[in-house]
Amino acid sequence: MPRKERSFMKAEMFRRKRLVFLAAIVSLIAGCLQAQQGRYVVIDQDAIGPAGTDMNSILVFLQSPNVNVLGITVVTGDGWRNEEVAHTLRLLELVGRTDVPVVSGMDRPMVRTKEWTSLWEQMYGKVLYQGAWTMPRSSHNPDEVPNLPEGNPTTKALTEDAAHFLIRMVRKYPHQVTIYAAGPMTNIAAAIISDPQFASLAQELVIMGGSINPHTDDPEYVNSPRHEFNLWFDPEASSITLRAPWPKISVTTVDVSIETHFTQEMLAEIGKSHEPAAQYVARYTRKPGDYLWDELAAAAWLDPSLITRERYVYMDVSTDKGISYGDTIVWSDRDKPAIPLQKVHAQMDVDWPRFQKMFVQLMSSPTHNAQNPQMPREASGGGKQ
Repeated sequence: MPRKERSFMKAEMFRRKRLVFLAAIVSLIAGCLQAQQGRYVVIDQDAIGPAGTDMNSILVFLQSPNVNVLGITVVTGDGWRNEEVAHTLRLLELVGRTDVPVVSGMDRPMVRTKEWTSLWEQMYGKVLYQGAWTMPRSSHNPDEVPNLPEGNPTTKALTEDAAHFLIRMVRKYPHQVTIYAAGPMTNIAAAIISDPQFASLAQELVIMGGSINPHTDDPEYVNSPRHEFNLWFDPEASSITLRAPWPKISVTTVDVSIETHFTQEMLAEIGKSHEPAAQYVARYTRKPGDYLWDELAAAAWLDPSLITRERYVYMDVSTDKGISYGDTIVWSDRDKPAIPLQKVHAQMDVDWPRFQKMFVQLMSSPTHNAQNPQMPREASGGGKQ
């Protein structure tokens, strides 16, 4: 081979290696910048409180230094929306994060009503848990906000509605925002209907909901394994949400959630910390032993390696008004129907010891970016409320 040609080839190889090296440097810098900026999330929650899985999951995000919580949108579910908004505002006051906007969302399902559901039960059997419709703490008028155990908030929610806030955030940060949906899907479906591009502009949808085949003798699921409250409460909204063109959908199912329990030992360990979040959890946790439903969904988004097994399946919710109304339905590639459906990462098993340790550490830590927290810092006898 002539000397000039050999020299040219060496120069070309050097040039290509240099381009690869520069590309790697650019990628590294971009990754560092993204890590510094943090991950964007909007929390959509049926935020009954104080403490409990709804409030604790909000704290998982607030306690994580690399997470930018753009806002918290609230939907009727475990409790009535207006009371949930008040609990959320008060939580933010207590831990010093009143910079996070709270936005009021839908106050009822799109189609399902309490009265119709009562008639349905006469034909198909009783539904043991119906959130705001059956929870003793929500027995007041839906528009009423009672005196809260943790104190009533002085801050206010935004005047913007949840659907338009959600849309505004994904358009402000296209392909960067995770939508975390840990209540009924009513707010999310309203955003999808208002803006057909909403789902595709998000980075990911994280759902706490759905049930496939949980191994349990829990009376809520043992005879109705496909029933799960968040997707059941508003089936039409759930189906709209699951069929939308999200880049990715992760679902924390009942199957994996029941592998977790908020133990007395965990509560005692958290109570040793004098930080506001820890004192809030310790003081207002009503009883240890509950499943860590929403907390797991939040933590698994922060660290996906917590999930040790998942199923990649098509998922929808039955809108048939018969016995299956609101049930979770899944298919594989072999048996899916011809209708357009989305695949989801359905979480099935968790590394419980690692999650347990992570949750205790997060709750015991100082609250990131806190300003003037109002939670007293003295030790409290957690779980006695």
